[in-house]
Amino acid sequence: MAFGRLERTDAARPMSDINMTPLIDVMLVLLVIFMITAPLMTASLRLDLPKSEAATPSDAPSSIAVAITPDGKLHLDDDVLAPEAFQQRINELGRANQQMEVQLRADRAVPYGQVAELIGWVQAAGLNRIAFVAQAAASAP
Repeated sequence: MAFGRLERTDAARPMSDINMTPLIDVMLVLLVIFMITAPLMTASLRLDLPKSEAATPSDAPSSIAVAITPDGKLHLDDDVLAPEAFQQRINELGRANQQMEVQLRADRAVPYGQVAELIGWVQAAGLNRIAFVAQAAASAP
């Protein structure tokens, strides 16, 4: 008959620490997904903007995006508005903050008369800071 030790070893204790590595991996994957999709969500309006060598993005503290499509639809930020509703909204914005910058995007195919009329509405609302948005011209190699 074999005798063993009389000492008893403690049973395995449950682990009370959380393994953070999988959580960090998931968070990094989500961060990458949001970094890739965020710029795609802001450019949902398809316009054929004119190209200019002086086209640089503006980082105005308070600005609104105004766009006119080739079929004559007016966009104020993400909203499609009729001309009367557009004038009303732009007047409200002009009364609220006259230092606000208007970033105007007009498709290349939009007649100049419609763009001039749109600029007139914006200036009549008291907004005189108008930025014309264009695509940067492709540089020659």
